[in-house]
Amino acid sequence: MADIKAERLAAKIEGDFVVFLIGARINKWWRVRDLLWFAKTMPKMLRELSNLPAQDTGFLGYQSLSTFVNVQYWRSFEHLEAYARSKDHTHFPEWIEFNRRFKSSRSDVGIWHETYLVRDGAYEAIYTGMPEYGLGKAAQLVPATGSREAARQRLSS
Repeated sequence: MADIKAERLAAKIEGDFVVFLIGARINKWWRVRDLLWFAKTMPKMLRELSNLPAQDTGFLGYQSLSTFVNVQYWRSFEHLEAYARSKDHTHFPEWIEFNRRFKSSRSDVGIWHETYLVRDGAYEAIYTGMPEYGLGKAAQLVPATGSREAARQRLSS
């Protein structure tokens, strides 16, 4: 069972960072062989990123929201882009394979992502009665007291 933290905690991260939402939508379930391949790609990339030193990749962590949607936290857009384009890591060859498999059937599997650049201090996050979750997994958790008591205060601390 997850380590539930009963106290009120806030996420604290120094400096700018990136929130990257990524997901997929299966539109044609009968392409089982290709879909089984596709379903393994994101977990493989997340395993790789979790096992590489954060100081090298800039990958801070992730939170799965469903089988095909997750939120990732990165130190910078440059780090995210470098990983995505690196021929030495999992993403680039998987992206090439995705394009090969689905080039003539783009509507079979939809993919999407959104990238948000978050300026230092321009965020707030609160957790109570939760395990480490979301930004709280990628950042430091600190007591939500004093200057972190309310959402407005967290945004300016």
